[in-house]
Amino acid sequence: MKSPFSDLGLSADLANVLLALGYEEPTPIQSQALPPLLEGRDLLGQAATGTGKTAAFALPLLQRVLASQKTPAQAAGLVLVPTRELAIQVAEALHSYGAKLGAVVLPIYGGAEFSRQAQALRRGVHVVVATPGRALDHIRRGTLVLDRVQTVVLDEADEMLDMGFAEDIELILDAAPAKRQTALFSATLPPRISAIANKHLNDPVRVLIATEKPLKGAAPRVRQTAYIVQRAHKVAALGRVLDLESPTLALVFARTRTEVDELAEKLRGRGFQVESLHGGLSQDQRDRVMKRVRASGVDLLVATDVAARGLDVDHLSHVVNFNVPASPESYVHRIGRTGRAGREGVAITLAEPREHRLLRNIEQLTKQKIDVATVPTPMDVRARRLDLTRGALRAALEEGELDSYRVVADALASEFDPLDVAAAAVKLAHQAQQGDATTDDEHIPTADLRAPAGKWTKPAATGGYAARDAARSAPRDSYRAERAERPTDRAAPAERSMHRAAGDGAAATKRRGPVGGQTMVRIFVGAGREAGLRPADLVGAIANEANVSSREIGAIEIEDRFSLVEVSDAIAEDAVRALRSTSLRGQRVTVRRDQPKPAAEPAGAKGKLTYKGKPPSKATGEFKSKPSYATKDKGAAKGTGAYVPKSKPTGKLATPPFKGKARPAR
Repeated sequence: MKSPFSDLGLSADLANVLLALGYEEPTPIQSQALPPLLEGRDLLGQAATGTGKTAAFALPLLQRVLASQKTPAQAAGLVLVPTRELAIQVAEALHSYGAKLGAVVLPIYGGAEFSRQAQALRRGVHVVVATPGRALDHIRRGTLVLDRVQTVVLDEADEMLDMGFAEDIELILDAAPAKRQTALFSATLPPRISAIANKHLNDPVRVLIATEKPLKGAAPRVRQTAYIVQRAHKVAALGRVLDLESPTLALVFARTRTEVDELAEKLRGRGFQVESLHGGLSQDQRDRVMKRVRASGVDLLVATDVAARGLDVDHLSHVVNFNVPASPESYVHRIGRTGRAGREGVAITLAEPREHRLLRNIEQLTKQKIDVATVPTPMDVRARRLDLTRGALRAALEEGELDSYRVVADALASEFDPLDVAAAAVKLAHQAQQGDATTDDEHIPTADLRAPAGKWTKPAATGGYAARDAARSAPRDSYRAERAERPTDRAAPAERSMHRAAGDGAAATKRRGPVGGQTMVRIFVGAGREAGLRPADLVGAIANEANVSSREIGAIEIEDRFSLVEVSDAIAEDAVRALRSTSLRGQRVTVRRDQPKPAAEPAGAKGKLTYKGKPPSKATGEFKSKPSYATKDKGAAKGTGAYVPKSKPTGKLATPPFKGKARPAR
């Protein structure tokens, strides 16, 4: 059978090798790059990672080198790549294509023993695959001679420039013969690449392979999703997303080696099999890591950009950007690690609210939409785990061979309800499959990417953006009613002080009717406005679960991350138990009795009720020091209005230290 590669000018020997390796037809970059390269023309090629660029330059390189140099001697072909991992990968590809034809390929890179590489060069090679730094070292020491080089290939040229190899590349190209073939391949073509091409390429053929666009109505090959998450919640959000996605292998990109190690350790604590890869590892350590990765021994590989460049793992299904890449070009290279050779992949990005403009820049470059999704809730994770268990049970049922277990099932069915027996079996199967997996109940507030900058809003826990939009369009009568019930500047000093301590009027406060002369206590609830909590949610939970009258519930203050509820002392314990046993906006929250509310100022007390020390903590809503009565210090500087503890209440009100519009310093 004639190979389609033969029609492009490839020799019969190489075409047969490709058929044996399972290559059926050339990719677009191969179809356009093979003919000019086989003719000896210079070439400037742009194509996304994973489109077959390696074979596009490797096959013509081998055919031209082997035709002019049958036995290995000085290098006739030189391939420059940015990283040692990519050097190994390209060398393996060249070896697989040319081994049966007698081709000798040598990868040289930093971290490996220099003398061993020099010895291999002296024995003779056909093609050298090298990183720029190590290639320059061998050139300077005379162990790598470029006098007979016919073809020089720059693979991932934009990455090499980003890594600071521009000067090394210039020196290497200057050391190579002037009459040579030069091919430059890159996923992007920034101005610096064009400058090198104009200087070192002679009338090059330009090959541009546009990014594959999905057909109308069809899903893209790489599904791109972003989650807007505050930095403090990123690890928890990533754990939930990975639980929901269940990747075969995910490559997680972090910025620094320190962040790689810290993130890998936190993910191990969440039950994932994790390996890390960065520039601080020795070559032996990197080899061991990649061996485990290729053997499907890990779930996640956390790596820096530099360390992960050139990685090509067949079963890599997900790429995760723990931070938004600083440049859109870096994003293109990262997501190019998945969805290779026609396979489908997933690209996930965790972005902080301030990084949303970077996502827009990426969309403009890639001409592809990045969907913004809501971070999965604990209920979503539990449902996903049950789906996995259900799938495993369905596979077992379809497989059959259950006769040996029917005896146990029949015996239990005669004693218990068959549905209970089945449910118990599902429970055991679920526990066996999920192991010690635990659900993270941490509250993760999310931000709306479409909100104006600096005004991020939390979508409702149930109902998503539609519920939020409905709330925005609701009549304003209820808002005016609540505002009318808030204290004004003419309110009692103690009441004004309480509201200032609670956040200068920022809290959503709901005042209910009087509850008679009952003693009231406050209950702390660890959820607030960010969770979409409303006064009606708290009233309904207490009234329904504790079976009490709503008239026994007093003032309700809702802050950003917590709420305070006043209830009658007689029902306080019942209310705490009720709130602990139910879910508020789809999540379980911390509930406890707050510190007793300070008593009203005694009639005739001297001085006003003030709070010493820091204001109440927003995290707990508790005052950090006890109230004390204070009177004006006669020794204080005139006009300061300073108060210091001095005497007990005498039954007389102190004269205000200021008159008119002036106010004492707080």
